[in-house]
Amino acid sequence: MENYQRGRGRGRGRGRSGDGGRRGGRSHHQGYQHGQESRAGNPNPNYSNYPTQQTSYRPISGHEGSFRQVPTSGHGQSGGPTRSNPGSGPAWVPSGEGSSRGSGPVWVGKRTELVSVRSPVSDPPVAELTSLDISLELTPSPASRVGERVPVKRPDYGGKCAIRFSQLLVNHFRVKYNPNLIILHYDVDIKPEVTPKEGRSLRIKKSLMHMIRNKLFSDDPKNFPMAKTAYDGEKSIFSAVKLPTGKFKVELSMAEERGACAFMFTINLVKELPLYKLEDYLRGTPSSIPREILQGMDLVMKENPTRHRIQIGRSFYSNNGDNLGKGLIASKGFHHSLKLTSQGPAQCLDYSVLAFRKKVPVLEFLQQHIADFRLNCGPVHHWMMKAIERALKELKVTVTHRTTKQKYIIQGLTSSVANKLSFPIEDPDGKHPPRNVGLVEYFKDKYGKVIEHSYLPCLDLSKGGKMNYVPMEFCVLVEGQRYPKDSLDKDRDVGPKFKDIALAKPWVRKDNICTMVKADDGPCGGGIAQNFQIAVSEHMTEVTGRVIQPPNLKLGNVNGGASKVTVRGDCQWNLLDKCVLEGKRVERWAIIDFTDRDVELDYRRFANQLVSRCKKLHIEMKEPLFYEPSDMRELHNSKQLSKHLSSICSRAKEISGGQLQILICAMTKKDPGYNNLKRICETEIGIVTQCCLSKNANKDRGLDQYLANLALKLNAKLGGSNVELFEKLPRLEGDGHVMFIGADVNHPAAFNTSSPSIAAVVATMNWPAANKYAARIRLQDHRVEGIKHFGQMCLELLEAYARINKVKPEKIIVFRDGVSESQFDMVLNDELTDLKSAIESDGYSPTITLVVAQKRHQTRLFPKDRNQGGPTGNVHPGTVVDTTIVHPWEFDFYLCSHYGSLGTSKPTHYHVLWDEHRFTSDDLQSVIYNLCFTFARCTKPVSLVPPVYYADLVAYRGRQYYEALEGSALSASSSSLSTSSRTTLSSSSFDQSVILKLHKDLENVMFFC
Repeated sequence: MENYQRGRGRGRGRGRSGDGGRRGGRSHHQGYQHGQESRAGNPNPNYSNYPTQQTSYRPISGHEGSFRQVPTSGHGQSGGPTRSNPGSGPAWVPSGEGSSRGSGPVWVGKRTELVSVRSPVSDPPVAELTSLDISLELTPSPASRVGERVPVKRPDYGGKCAIRFSQLLVNHFRVKYNPNLIILHYDVDIKPEVTPKEGRSLRIKKSLMHMIRNKLFSDDPKNFPMAKTAYDGEKSIFSAVKLPTGKFKVELSMAEERGACAFMFTINLVKELPLYKLEDYLRGTPSSIPREILQGMDLVMKENPTRHRIQIGRSFYSNNGDNLGKGLIASKGFHHSLKLTSQGPAQCLDYSVLAFRKKVPVLEFLQQHIADFRLNCGPVHHWMMKAIERALKELKVTVTHRTTKQKYIIQGLTSSVANKLSFPIEDPDGKHPPRNVGLVEYFKDKYGKVIEHSYLPCLDLSKGGKMNYVPMEFCVLVEGQRYPKDSLDKDRDVGPKFKDIALAKPWVRKDNICTMVKADDGPCGGGIAQNFQIAVSEHMTEVTGRVIQPPNLKLGNVNGGASKVTVRGDCQWNLLDKCVLEGKRVERWAIIDFTDRDVELDYRRFANQLVSRCKKLHIEMKEPLFYEPSDMRELHNSKQLSKHLSSICSRAKEISGGQLQILICAMTKKDPGYNNLKRICETEIGIVTQCCLSKNANKDRGLDQYLANLALKLNAKLGGSNVELFEKLPRLEGDGHVMFIGADVNHPAAFNTSSPSIAAVVATMNWPAANKYAARIRLQDHRVEGIKHFGQMCLELLEAYARINKVKPEKIIVFRDGVSESQFDMVLNDELTDLKSAIESDGYSPTITLVVAQKRHQTRLFPKDRNQGGPTGNVHPGTVVDTTIVHPWEFDFYLCSHYGSLGTSKPTHYHVLWDEHRFTSDDLQSVIYNLCFTFARCTKPVSLVPPVYYADLVAYRGRQYYEALEGSALSASSSSLSTSSRTTLSSSSFDQSVILKLHKDLENVMFFC
């Protein structure tokens, strides 16, 4: 295992172990509790032989003393300068060099002269490979672009506060490279020529592009060395050596009915990518990430698994897997990405599992997948035909009666069985009219094949209007066809088996990752990376994690009043002898029962026990006004459902004299009609609803816990307070009000090409409890991540806050979800600008902090010693990592705030883009961790800060509204609409200004909880 030493100087002005930040211009008055880990060695002979390059330093301006002081600010950077660290010296930039985001002098290392790309690229000795360890170098932040905001730099050297420390392993594997190497980026253009038999152009798929590249390179390995190139299957080739440029004709033997096909392969040099620029960026010299270099290095490490594994996005899976039954396998693989961190480039490799259909004959698949499917049992019933078609439609197959590797897509089944199918055949000489030939006879005469199962329908493999019917027994499923996750979740047999494999225990996941990084078909296998003089460590990165103090909570006493509660070691609390802090009176409520007779709700028992459980939690709930029977079919009839719900509201008003507070909706199962119900209630009528499944409401075992969870949701939706923090949040203890905002965008499914994206913004409506939220939803263009009306949405929420509290918040902390590093500029310079423009008026100018919360990453934390973790082997709740694996100078950290009971916990990555509150690492980490305890639905901290968690729920609710309207419009239209017509209808049929308009009675309540 790689060893580390502790030093005292950690951060952007990093000195070597023990030098106390002397080089970074940081004076001795700064204190350090924990230094930056520095590498002491590595026993791996394939990795440790590459020493870190020794670098001498000089002032960037060319001589010592030529620095000028620039103004500082308290947040981020606009037009250049940023504030210096609290307690440190002034921020400096070199004279004549623009602004630097470091708070000390900027240094660069001497660099050897580059080899010209016009001459052959020489292979430097292995000893020249380097791994840039930022912890050992002085690393200022780069100069900003004039007039634009850039992410705020780290305010300190990481947090210090902790109740315990633990040694952790992270699935980041250090990458060493030769800074003198130049990677060559080539543009590729492949165009088909006219095919000899069909006389039309051939559509080129990604797999075909790989075949064309492979053919060209294998035919001329001297000029096109395959092992020294990496191809993305589209437009880019990255090479370690010079390649010939120009146009090259490539011929491939395609399907027998097409014959040989010719392609024109055009390759041109686009750019030379010297790897020293990566070092420059990590040392803080340039102003932007060298993305092309990262893209090239990333593709180089993906090339080997691309050639040997099934690729799905950025993940790679084995062709084999664990049998799940029903013709499915669970294939293990890994997700790969290249990151720039404080220790330099690192490969992040994470374990992944997907369900695939087996590569088996179609008839064998059907026998495994459909329980009642039998061969040699005579004619197939109509319902079985439907089941077969559902199982096979749109799957890819190859055929065995011809010598072709072509893949076909199953369009459906023939309407007749094989022995009743016939078609006309033209006379080859044209002397006689076409004759009708039976399919059974045709296969025997043409291919010498006897169809054994002629009582089955054939597969329709037609394409482009050309009929192609093939008996099932001559078709084989293509490997690598993913099985939908939704189908897995619904399958009671396969689903649990898959989850057991996918939800690997931490120590199992860690071992799987370490095995994959060494695998021959992994990113380091095949010798390709070595040909680019890139070496990857086989050992995970070791870091010191801090477990920070959980907050004390405020809960209600069963005898009245409130009390301070200290959470357990797993950071959970129970309500056995406690109650909610502020329980709402529920006087006007009703039950509508959509369940079927076989799983009908026992509503009297359910109502009595719900009232009793709420009473124990100090939520005073009367008996329901009435019980209303219905059925699941009504959920799919929008007009009838709306009319029925309106009559329920009217009836409740007649009985009680007031508005219905909440409507409990019992359902048999999860159903798309749920979307209709929520849309009508929340946008048209203005009723708060709570849905439940009858199987859960009727059960005996675990009913008390189920009802308690239901009660917490009811109370939050009606404006109650379930739990609050006992102490005020750090750094926010003053008299002024604080608002927390969460924002997210929900995008349509991958196959949807036109539906709009849904933007959601939520905000707290109380202080200091900060646990009651209001929401706003907007439609915007298809797959646009930037929130178009962000400022206006926030302004509406601020106005609502002012109406409720009679004062506007002085401080605003925004949490943004769903954006990647490449979109930070958009969030800073578009969304933040829009927010400030909308709210800063008439002297009102609150201070703002903007934080991005990322869950879609692959970084995992593992206790180095299994005994240092929790009972499930995961890291403890409250574990923070803000060194080594984080950004070289920007303000980010990983926080695992929840207790991982299943699988391996994934921390949330928080990245601060703007900070006018001058948070320290400790303060902001504590604020976020404390907020995670205020989520209304449960009695434990959640994995994601609540403003973002709620924004995600609201954005998804907006998607449900839209799909409900979309479904209603489609059901009202002709069933003969084509797929393309339906897509057009879904994006143009509605007045988008009113689709997501919440009812005025629900605008400022937590209907989404």
